[in-house]
Amino acid sequence: MEPSDEETRKFETLVLQHHVRLRLFVRSLGVDADWVDDVAQDACLTAMRQWNSFDQSRDFGKWLRAIAANIVRNELRKEARRQRIMHTELAEILIKRQHHLSAKAVSLDEPLTIAAVRNCIGELGPKSQKVVEGRYREDLRAPQLAELLNMTATNVRQMLVRIRRRLRECVELRLLKEAADGQTL
Repeated sequence: MEPSDEETRKFETLVLQHHVRLRLFVRSLGVDADWVDDVAQDACLTAMRQWNSFDQSRDFGKWLRAIAANIVRNELRKEARRQRIMHTELAEILIKRQHHLSAKAVSLDEPLTIAAVRNCIGELGPKSQKVVEGRYREDLRAPQLAELLNMTATNVRQMLVRIRRRLRECVELRLLKEAADGQTL
């Protein structure tokens, strides 16, 4: 059932009254500043969809903040699921490696893979090595790396895409070469 115009105006008025406090609350939950508006907007959209179930004798702001907290909680669960895989890009490299190696019926042990990754990282330029270390050893995000390296977050993300591609190709070549001729890395 569609809300009446009066109900829609009432909802909009309440959102406008609570929007600033909602954004502050979302930020206080540890949400990156770049994502605060998105989470707040998701909370407002969810509240709009659930407006008919809201008990209007209760505190709208508290209800809206509870919705935002649930959204953040869900994001944390998603992130935890993603963290089960060390790093997606490295996992993809290792999966491709297994595919290539199983096709050739060759078995390599894990130290060779780790050595290949280390050697390939060592072949990167100093700035690229700093980006890799910051992202994967220190678990810094693009905005944090950008600040440290005096770059924009977009440039850091683009650099990471190029570095990952280069590392993937390098590791794959090293492992395939090892599989083909049995030499050490």
